[in-house]
Order: sequence, then structure tokens, then C-alpha cells
Amino acid sequence: MKISVIGTGYVGSVTGAGLADLGHHIIFVGRDQKKLDLIQSGKSPIFEKGLDELLAKNRDRISTSTDMVSAIRESELCFICVGTPSNADGSIDLQQVRDVSVSIGKGLDSDDQYHTIVVKSTVFPGTTEGLVIPVIERESGKTAGIDWGIASNPEFLKEGCAIEDFFQADRVIIGTNDQKSRHIMESIYEPLKVPIYTTSIRTAEMIKYASNAFLATKISYANEIGNLCKRLDIDTRDVFTGVGMDHRIGPDFFRSGIGFGGSCFPKDVRALIAGARSVGIDLSILASVLKVNESQPLRMLSFLHAKIPALHGKTIGVLGLAFKPDTDDIRESRAIPVIDSLIREGAEVVAYDPMAMDNFRGLYPNIRYAKTAEEVLSSDAVLIITEWPEFENIDYTGTVVIDGRRVDAAERSAGWYQGVCW
Repeated sequence: MKISVIGTGYVGSVTGAGLADLGHHIIFVGRDQKKLDLIQSGKSPIFEKGLDELLAKNRDRISTSTDMVSAIRESELCFICVGTPSNADGSIDLQQVRDVSVSIGKGLDSDDQYHTIVVKSTVFPGTTEGLVIPVIERESGKTAGIDWGIASNPEFLKEGCAIEDFFQADRVIIGTNDQKSRHIMESIYEPLKVPIYTTSIRTAEMIKYASNAFLATKISYANEIGNLCKRLDIDTRDVFTGVGMDHRIGPDFFRSGIGFGGSCFPKDVRALIAGARSVGIDLSILASVLKVNESQPLRMLSFLHAKIPALHGKTIGVLGLAFKPDTDDIRESRAIPVIDSLIREGAEVVAYDPMAMDNFRGLYPNIRYAKTAEEVLSSDAVLIITEWPEFENIDYTGTVVIDGRRVDAAERSAGWYQGVCW
């Protein structure tokens, strides 16, 4: 099948490469010619383990275009993989989705073949039916479910292991209101031999939000219990090892620390709260999840002040800038509020991350960036923000360490050590 993938960011790149590996011919569509040129040459426009190899392997089945209308006319199916960033009130900005829908409609207006449109961007329940369908119908003069198909197919890719998640998914969610689109979508994913759950469009959209919100809740819950364990001199890791053995609960996402970041959890929880508020529902549990997450990294500063009351003129090291290991993504990184506070208090910040320093320089060009992790250890104190594996191979002897991610080597060897929740 010839498939167009609109959007060359994280979701679009991985989705297109994965579908190409399944034997489909992919047209990557975007506005950034540099990203398209990278894809065409078999290189990834983002950092993701294994993506370069997957794109290079399938170059013969990949093409690129900046002409969305033409790409629609040349393909049988289209995935919408554009961004839905947050507005100031937490709701999502749908301008890119709206713009793409206009172009898709124009591409369908002279196309007589049945074309299926798949919304993979994360959108609030009701968006596909309330925005995407009406816009495409208006621009094309054709009716959804009769002249063309529509489906919701949310993504559940984890940065750092997205290729594995694509090919070994826990489940594929397909939301559609017409049988033809359902059968087409099932045939695309059938070679993966993973569970496929079909439902309505709105339900599929909600599954994405409910999943991410629940995982975020587990993290904030673990951090609140971790804070209590710290006060009671109980090892939070032992607690959640025991809790996670319950098959009803499971062990994943129970690592206490300084909270979650990234492009999904914070944005999706805010969007769910804002969307619920717009229909008169108060999601108080999720509001508390965000409150805990926002305060958790600042606990590092309270432990730092216990050791160094006045930070002005002191050199504070930061190990880790990415929001998680195995990525260069700094969106909503817990390093951001911590470094903001250090700068306000007049500290000199020296930071190291094996992959994310170039991205971080765009936000903080005036802090000092170390060439090695060991260079950071000469600081007056070191804060561990991201649990990169290489940080386990450092000798922290004589170093003041406040650990937000439980790096065992630091706990064993630091001259003065405080874990945020242990």
C-alpha cells in the first residue's frame, strides 16, 4: 500500500519507518526540507535508537515531499502525525491538525479512490469528529465513511525504545466508525501479530489520554509515598518492589524520584484536565498529580540548602539534562526548574549530559557545560537529574551528592549523600 505520513517528528518518523519495514511504500510529508533530506538519505531527523538503521534498510520504499496535496493524491492512506502543543490554559493547540485537514480535503477533492485518513496525533476526544471530519468534508465535498474513511490510531511509543514498541506493541488501538476503514487498518497491523483492539473514534482518543494519565499518576503516587518513606527512614525501593509484586498493580513506573517530563505525560495530563473542565468535570486527582510533579524536583534544593545554606557564588554540578536516559529530548526535563532555581540564587551551574547538551544550550546558553561527567564532580555539590548508565561508573568519593534518580554508585561512594525519596 502507498501511505503518506504527515509529520516528520518523533511519531511520524518512527511510524513511517516501521510501516516501510512492513513492506508499504511511504511518502514522508513535511515542511522542513532538511529533515526530509535526512530521511531520504536513510538518516533519522531525531535521535532514536535503531531508527537510522530502519530508514536506511527501507530507502527503496521511502520518498519525501513538501507538497501535501500531491502526496494525498498519490497515496491510498494517510497518517496525521503533527504536533499538538499546549496552550497557556493546558488545552491543546490544534492549528497544525486543522491546517493538515484543509490540505487533505483539497487532495481528496479530485481523487475518486477510497482514501483512509488516520489521526495519530494526540487529540482530545471528539476532535476527529468535531474538527478533522468537518474540515475535510468541507474542502473535499465528499462524505466521511462513504467517499473516504477515517480512523483514530493513537501511539504508545516510549522514547529510547520506540522501534521495539512499534514492532512488539502491547496493543494496537483502532478507533473507527466505518467497517471498510477498520478492515484496512487491521490489515496494516496484522503482520505484527500483536493484540488489536477496535473501538469508536472517541473511545480510541480517550484510551490514549487515560493511559498516559494513569502512568503519570503512578509516578506521582510513588513520589508521595517516597517522600513519606524518606521521613520514616524506610527504603522506598523495597516498598514498591513489594507493592509491584501484586499482579493487579504491577511494578512499572514505581521509581520514586523527581518526577516525570517529556513531550507526553505533562502535556497530556494538562490537556485532559483542561478538556474535562470545558465540559464541567473537575479531575481533582490529576490536578494533584501535576502539583506533586511540579514540586518534586524542588525537593533537591531543600536538601542542598541543608548542606549549603547560601548558594550565591557556589558551583553546583548537574548530571543529566534529558528528561530520561537514551534520548536527547529536554522537553519538560526536571533539570529545567532545578537550574532555574539555582540561577536565581546566584549559583554557578556546570552541567553534563551525554546527548542533550546541544539542545539545552538553546535554553541556557550561559551556564557552563562540562566535557565529561567526572569534570562535574569538582563542584561544591552535584545534583543527579537523569539516570544515565554511565553515571553508575563514576567514583563519587568526596563529592556532595543530592540524587533524584537513585544512582547506586553515588549512594555507595559519595562523601555526603541524600536521595530525594530514600
